[in-house]
This record gives sequence, structure tokens and C-alpha cells, in this order.
Amino acid sequence: MGPDVPLLNDYKKEFFLKRFPQTVLGGPRLKLGYCAPPYIYVNQIILFLTPWVLGGVGTLLYQLGVMKDYCTAALSGGLMFVTALILQMTNLYARQKTMTVERMQIHSTLTDEDEFEFSSCIGSETVKFIIPGKKYIINTVFHSLLAGVMCGLGTWYLLPNRITLLYSNIGGTVVIFVFGWVTVCIGEYSLIINTATETATFQALDTYEITALMRPFYIFVFIAVDLAHRFAVNAPILEQTNQILHVIFLFLPFLWAMGILPPLDALFLWGMEQLLEFGLGGSPMSSNTKLLVMFLISAGTAIASYFIPSTLGVLLFMTGFGFILSLNLSEIGFAFKHTVISHLASSKSKNMQRLSPFAMIAFLSLDRALQNLHSVSVCIGFTRIFRMVWQHTENALVDIVIVSVAQMLVLNPDLWWNRSLDTGIRLLLVGILRDRLLRFVSKLQFAMAILLTSWTEEKQRRKSTATLITLNIVFFPILLTFVAISALLSSPLLPLFTLPVFLVGFPRPIRSWPGPVGATACVCSDTVYYQQLIPSLVVALQAALAAGSLGLSLPGSHYLCRFQDRLMWILVLEKGFTYCCVNIKGLELQETSCHTAEAHRVDEIFEMAFEHQEHTKILSPNHHFGHILTPCTVLPVRLYSDARNVLSGIIDSPENLKHLKDDFIKVLVWMLVQYCYNKSKMCKSLGNAGKSNKGSFPETHNIGAIERSRTSREEDSSSADTIEDWTDDSDIFDPELSSKIKDRREAGWLGTTPKVRLSIPGSVETESQNVPQEMSTEDKLHKAIVLGLPAVDKGKQQVLPQVEFSCSYSELLSIPEEWRSTPVPASKVHEMRQRFPEEWYHFILSQLDFFYLKEKPANLLEDLMKDKALKDLYIHGVSSCCFGLFELDNAVPAPSHVFRAYTSGIPWSGGLDWLTGKPELFQLALKAFRYTFKLMVDKASLGPVENFKELVNYLEEYENDWYIGLASDLEWQQAVLQEKPYLFSLGHDPVTGIYTGRVLTLQELLVQVGKLNDEAVRGQWANLSWELLYATNDDEERYSIQAHPVLLRNLTVQAADPPLGYPVYSSELLHLPLF
Repeated sequence: MGPDVPLLNDYKKEFFLKRFPQTVLGGPRLKLGYCAPPYIYVNQIILFLTPWVLGGVGTLLYQLGVMKDYCTAALSGGLMFVTALILQMTNLYARQKTMTVERMQIHSTLTDEDEFEFSSCIGSETVKFIIPGKKYIINTVFHSLLAGVMCGLGTWYLLPNRITLLYSNIGGTVVIFVFGWVTVCIGEYSLIINTATETATFQALDTYEITALMRPFYIFVFIAVDLAHRFAVNAPILEQTNQILHVIFLFLPFLWAMGILPPLDALFLWGMEQLLEFGLGGSPMSSNTKLLVMFLISAGTAIASYFIPSTLGVLLFMTGFGFILSLNLSEIGFAFKHTVISHLASSKSKNMQRLSPFAMIAFLSLDRALQNLHSVSVCIGFTRIFRMVWQHTENALVDIVIVSVAQMLVLNPDLWWNRSLDTGIRLLLVGILRDRLLRFVSKLQFAMAILLTSWTEEKQRRKSTATLITLNIVFFPILLTFVAISALLSSPLLPLFTLPVFLVGFPRPIRSWPGPVGATACVCSDTVYYQQLIPSLVVALQAALAAGSLGLSLPGSHYLCRFQDRLMWILVLEKGFTYCCVNIKGLELQETSCHTAEAHRVDEIFEMAFEHQEHTKILSPNHHFGHILTPCTVLPVRLYSDARNVLSGIIDSPENLKHLKDDFIKVLVWMLVQYCYNKSKMCKSLGNAGKSNKGSFPETHNIGAIERSRTSREEDSSSADTIEDWTDDSDIFDPELSSKIKDRREAGWLGTTPKVRLSIPGSVETESQNVPQEMSTEDKLHKAIVLGLPAVDKGKQQVLPQVEFSCSYSELLSIPEEWRSTPVPASKVHEMRQRFPEEWYHFILSQLDFFYLKEKPANLLEDLMKDKALKDLYIHGVSSCCFGLFELDNAVPAPSHVFRAYTSGIPWSGGLDWLTGKPELFQLALKAFRYTFKLMVDKASLGPVENFKELVNYLEEYENDWYIGLASDLEWQQAVLQEKPYLFSLGHDPVTGIYTGRVLTLQELLVQVGKLNDEAVRGQWANLSWELLYATNDDEERYSIQAHPVLLRNLTVQAADPPLGYPVYSSELLHLPLF
């Protein structure tokens, strides 16, 4: 896609232009996509101005001296409460009036597009359009009460006399009064009439109608400061704050429209996280519940320290609880045990690292401020730092050094730094400044990267790029202000559509997404490769984090791991003294053009950093300066390497194909012998061997294989019980017959007396009527009829007579009886007898040991080799399988036929129909053919097989160490999870006609790891959230998802939590012990 792909398509652009004015005004829909009667707009304007009218009544009475200010507020609030209730009751009446003829409406983010047919000014459709109503009755009452309180307090807040006392300026009073009431009207409309879609959206769904409370909440915050100023005595700071907030109050609609103020859920989570991290010395948490619990415990610790009566007690209490709270409380016992063992067994360098908290505690214990007991500043400051030395040891050490240096440089004892602040508060201020400064630098780097690459990267250069760059240069101080505000609030810097147009995103928790960690992912066939490597990657990450190879890993740090076509995205969610919690996501393997472009740049960066260090000059420039990825280290991880080879010259070689059939016969003989041997061994171990004297063993059914290979004939056939009870006069819908069959099945009754088998008219009999009586009625049915398939001449099928072995132990290796009927003509059986590899057959038998037999004759193997009846069974079994896969054709198979046979996609034939009717045999034949194909590839690559022993070694290796099949098979995924050493699959490109072989090899390889710019990721995720949740721009070819080799825009979008992102794998919360 070109750089000038539309930011929004025409439909979404029209939708956005209708939604944004609604957001600005708090809910009135004054711009519709269709023609509506004028009274629709007039009604909305009247409802919008109603709070102002009601508040104006109270204001007028106050200004005339009729009522006191608080009575005025009560009057306006009461009128608004009654009005809100009347409006809500009107909506309930309108909904009940049309409930019997209207389908339930499900709220959608696109309800702006619904067209309504209006009949009158106060008709039901008009009421429901203007006042959608509340989902819950309790919200109907609560929101109405809240609207009354807000109107009353708003009237009190905007009384002209009060504003004049603050500013002593009539012009300012008029401006604040007018625009202040506009702000109140916007808040009232969104609360009572119609809640607008907010640009600041954290949750995709508003289940409990919390969004309606967002704007009233911020209005109440401003009013609360004014009330505090009213009742406080001699508080100049409150007066100045109130004056400033009255001005900011006018700009609340702008802040709401720009999405700078967070929704309530994000606000409280962000607030607790900031207080926990910077006020109490803790770490951001991985879930909302853990955050709340940890915040309450940490706050309780700080409060409890205030009441301790001795300095030593305060010191011990703060140090002990600081250490305990820095551990993983969910695994605190394990963590403590691990800590003690590590301290005893660690090396000298690690001892120095682990002893640093004790050194800082000893240094802080000498501070004189600790002598001031029952001091709020001491409790807050020192509780924080005594925990931080454990929770964030590196940052605590930096803060203490900075404060100590500043203490030595500031010699004036009367300076506020020395006079008004104790050491704990100094450390708190330095910690906040350090964090905000680092965020400012990181955000500025992100902004400069977008600004510069919009021109230097040719594919990012749009027609508007020059204009945007010019505007950013001219208004660079404003850009710095936005970056500073964003850093101060610890909120993401939002690049609109990832263009150099920057906004301040609303503050949110450091993990960026509201849902539980690892709850969702776009699971597909590629997911299994990430599931396999994660345990090994976690172990390697644990060692790297403990050694510091990944740099300073703080909550909110992002890392990118790369190996071949796999990309792992790591997010650090919380960190303590002994542990680190991370979430690992796996990105898609089927690389799109955008994915490929960015992955190629990642490979270039890692290659320059790790593979060409010896060729790098000392002062060589970094060609990737400004990229959001910084290489860190390589990790040894046990995973699969993926190799794909073109099989041209192998699969189409006449010489190779010529030997394919002969090799298949050998492999199939080996497979059948091993199957029968293992089956007899299993029966012996279960104590069932020797019970049958007729040479057949109980069949072990593989239900999964039967279900997968069952033909349409078996799926559509009638039950055996139906056949037994069928008569010419029977009605197929007769309930008595159905109940009789059901009762018989429930009783488990199976007839043992011979019955007359009556066939359904029109069916084709495929088996001899001389069916053994021991066969189950279901097997009788399968042998009885074939519905809807071509007729097969039953003269062409042979049933072997009762087999009599010359060796009594041959029974242990005999083929199951149901496999002995063969559709192969006698002439072809005779031909197979000539081709049968007798020497190979004898060699296989000679390798059997029969160790499970307690007593066996010395010449057992020789007797088995001489048993012609046993050999004939294998000849017939091999003939049936060859006939099913190759029919009667003796010609060299074509590559296309080989591929179809490998993928079990051979066209239907009589032989194949017979073979698929024996699911277990069919699976053995398919497995043998795949082994044969792999053998052909190995012989072409490694040379011919020298002897039978080498051939057996090949086959045993395939059986034990390989999975040979298709990448789409369920067994392939199971083999990956079981960590089979090797996997092989055959593929074909129908466009080019090229056949390819894919080999996965399990081994320990080096995975490259780099650290991402945290603010670049958070900024792009903030834009993604705005663009999809508010602008609903879900176009798969939108500009903001196109490849950006510097920002890794496409990969960053993939790594977002679903439904906005689409990682194919997302782990649960992973706890990594650091010792």
C-alpha cells in the first residue's frame, strides 16, 4: 500500500464527523445521516438548556435577595431531580408502549447509524431516540439524584456574586458564568438524557453504565475545591487554586473531547498505581485485584508506622514490612526459602549485589529525621524508601546518591530544601523527578522518531508530511509542552493515526489494557510452536534478568525476541526483590508484506549487533539510530528450527519413484509385524493372551482414527438393530420399532443365535453371507450394505478359509481376522507373492525376542519363518494395502499421485473403499507410505541403504524420534508439544508446481532479545485504542497498521490485547524467580 492510503475511508469519515460533535456537546445528536423533522433538533436543544434554566431561576432569586445561596442551590437541585425523574419515566412509558411489537434492541457502537421513523413531537420513537434510557432501574434513580445534586451545587459554584469576589472583574464574571453553565449542561445531558461515546475509552463495553458518571465526577471535583475554600479560614493556597480551577472549568468540554481526562475505571486504577509506586515504594501489579489488595496493605503499613512509640520499633517495622511486601505474596514461602538458599550459595559478586539493600538501610537508619516520631512526612517518606530498597534496589540507590550529593552541595541551612523537607520527602521528590525526566526523554525520542521518519522513510512520506513537519517546527514549544504534560501525568503520548500530530492520551495503568493477563488470543495452528518454547524461554529469561543482561527491567518494560519466523513479545508487569512477573505473546508466523518488512529490519539490527561485531570498526556509525529497538542479549532456548527444502529432483526422479513401491512393501511388512507383535505383547501383559484358539485377537479400536476415516457409507448406514428387526411391513417411522431398538440397546442385548439377514431393497451386498457368528451386529451391518456407492463385484473379493498355522506361536503374529478378506484378484495376489520380500520378512522375524513369554522353544523364530500360512496372511494384507493406494497399476507412480497418497487424498476406488473401511489398517498403510516417502528422500540425500540392519535403524528412528505427516494434522501439534526430536511434512505449491519438504528439528538455539522503547509502544497502543474504539476504523488496510520499519507499527498492533490486537499466543501471568 502507498503512503497516501486514506486515514479513514469515506464511510468511517462520515461516521466520525457525526460522532465527534456529539462527544463535544455531551450527547445531543444534531448531525444525522438522514433527514429528520425540525422538532428532533429543537427538543434536544431544549433538554440541553434545561439545567441552565432551572439553575437560572435559583440564581435570579439569589441575586434579588429573595433566598440565601444554599437555599438557591437546594431549589435548583430539587427542580432538576424532579425533571430528571420525569424524563426517565417518560422513556420507560415509551418503551413499555412499544414493547409488544418491537424486537429487543441490542446496544451497538454504531447506533448512530440507525434510522428512526418519527410520527410526532412527543411520539414513542421520538422519546426513545432522544432519551435512550437506562439499562438498570437503580441507575434511573441514582443518576436522577446525582443530576439534582450537580445542578444545585453547580448553581452555587457559578453564582455571579461568588465569581466577582474571586476575580473582582465583571467581564470575567460574565464569561465564567456563561461558559461555566455550558460545562454543567454538557455534564447533565450526558448523565440524564444520552451518554455520548467518549474519546477516552478504556473498556470496550460499558456494562454498568459507568461512562455516564465520568463528566459529572470531574465537575464535582472542581466544586469540592470551591466548597473547601468557602468553609476554610485564611487559606490563601485554596483561594489561588480555586481561581485557577474556575478558569480550567471552562475548558472541561475541550479536555473531554480531546480524551485527556481518563474514564473513571482507568482513573482509579492509575491513581492507585501511582500512589503505590511513588508514594508507598511498591510496584505496579498485574491485575486489578492484586493492585487493590497491595495498595490497602501498603497504605495500612504506612499508617501503622505513625503509632509506633520508639525509633527502633519504627525502623524494624518499616524494614521488615518493606522486605515482606517486596516479595511475591502469592508464593511468599517459596520466595523466602529461595532467598535464604541464594544468599548462602551465591557468588561474591552476587553477594555484593544482594547486600546493597542492607547497606542502604544502614545509611538511612542514621538519619536524624527518624527521631521525629508521629510525623506524617516521616511515615510516608521513610516507609516508601525502606520498601523501595528491596522493591527497586537500583532506583533507590540512585535516589540516595542524588540526595546525598545535593545535601553536600546545598550549604545554606535556611534553604527550603534543608529547612522544610526531611530525607524521606527529599527521596520521594527525587524519585518522582527521576521517573518523569526519563519518561520525558523517552517520549521526546518517540516524537522525534515519528517526525523524522515521516520524511526520511520514503514509504511514510505523505502529501501532508511537509506541512505537518513545518507546523511541528513552528509550534515546537507547544509540542514540548504536550510531551512534558504527558510525562508529568505518566500518560501515553498519542500520535494521531501515527502521524506527527501529537495529543496527550489519558492516564491509564502501565499494562495499558483492562482485561486479565493472557485471557484471550487468536489461537491457530501456529500457537503450538509458542506453547512448546515458552517453558525453556522462561528459564533463559530468569537467568538473564538475574544477571542484568536485559538492562534495567521495570514494570512496563517491553522486549522483543526473534528466532527465524517466530517473534515473542515480552511485557514486564510487576517486579520485586525476588521475582518478576511477565506476559509473553507470540505473533503470527504467516508473514504479511507489512510483517515481513518490519521483521526484516529487526533481523538487520540483531545481525549488526550480534553477528558482525568482529568486523565493526571502533567508531562506526549506528545506521539504526533512533529505532525503538535496542539489542540486549541472546538467550539459549530449546525450540524447533524450521527448514524447508525444494524436493525437485527427488520426488520427480524416475529412479526414486521406481523403487518407491518396493520400499513401501518392505516398510509395510515391517509395520504389520510390529503392530501384531506389540498387540500380542499388550494382550499378554493384560493376561488375555491364549484365550482365543482361532487365531484372532481382540481389536483395539482407535476411536479418533475411526471417526476421521469413516466413509459416508458408514455415516449414513442404518444401525444393526434396525436391520435385525426389519420386515417388509415395517414403517421406518414406527415408534414401537424405535422403542424396541432403544430398549434392546439399553439392556446391552446381543443375539447369539443365527438370524436371517434381510437386506434393504436397493442396497448392494458386498460380503459373503457366511459371516462368522462372533462378529458384532454393527460389523455385520457394515459388511451388509453400501448405500449410494457404486456396486462392487463380490466375486472379486476373497475371504481366506480358516487359517491353520504350522507353528502354534504364529497366532501371536497373525493379522486380525477382519483384515483377511481382500478385494484383490487372485492373479494380483499371485503377483504379490512373487514380489514379496521374503528375506526381509525373515530378517524382521529374526529381530523379535518375545521376552514376555515365560517359556518359549529355542527354535521359535525358525518355526515362525517356516510357517507358510503366516506368510500368506502378510502377503494378502500387503496386497490389499497396495491395491488400495496404487490399485492394479504396475507403472511408476507420478509425483502427483505420490503427493495425494501422502496426504490421503487419493480419488475413490473399490480398493480404497475397502481399505478405509478398516480404519486401523488404513492408518497403518498411510503411516507406512509416509515412512517410505521419507526413506526415499533420505536415500536421495544421504545415499542408498546398504543392508537390512540399516533399513531397520531408519524405520526405528522414524518410529521413535520422528513424526512424519502433515503440518495440519492434530497429531503434528501433539508431537510438537511432546517435543518429538524431528518432524517432517510434504507440501505442494499449486501455482508453481513445486514440492517442498519441511523439517522441524528440536535443539537448543540462540534467541535474540532486544528492548523496545516503552513510550513508543504505549503511544501506538493508545492510538490503536482511540482509532478502533472511538473512530471504529477497523479497515485491514488502514494507514496506521501499515509497515513502519522504525516504529515497528504492524508488530506493535499485533501485540496488543485482543480484540484490538491479534497475537496467536498469550501466556498466563508467568512468575520468574530472580535467584
